[in-house]
Amino acid sequence: MSIKIISGVLILFTAYMGIKHGWQGLNAKPTDTGPAADLFKKINLSMAVIKVFSALTILSALMILFPQTFVTGNVLNAVLIFFLMIQFLRVGEMKPALIEIPFLLIPIALIFLKHPLKVV
Repeated sequence: MSIKIISGVLILFTAYMGIKHGWQGLNAKPTDTGPAADLFKKINLSMAVIKVFSALTILSALMILFPQTFVTGNVLNAVLIFFLMIQFLRVGEMKPALIEIPFLLIPIALIFLKHPLKVV
């Protein structure tokens, strides 16, 4: 029972963060300032790529909520986080890449824990 609670809390956290960050990315403008905008400028992602990345982030967050698409959503989320880490490392930004490691481990842990509402 406690594993289902942990899994449920992680799912809600992942979905919230995915939708929050995805929405911020969809509403981003080239003139935006701030830490997130500065990081995206450093890794030279175009606004079109940021919009697609943000839409995929929201999609993966929504997919995680449903047992039928749970694993696919987690894999997509892990791929997006890994892509972001690679981009940070490509331009020499070690600290943001290291900060993403726990967020890369969450989808892997969720796949291991399984969806709490899945009927076995």
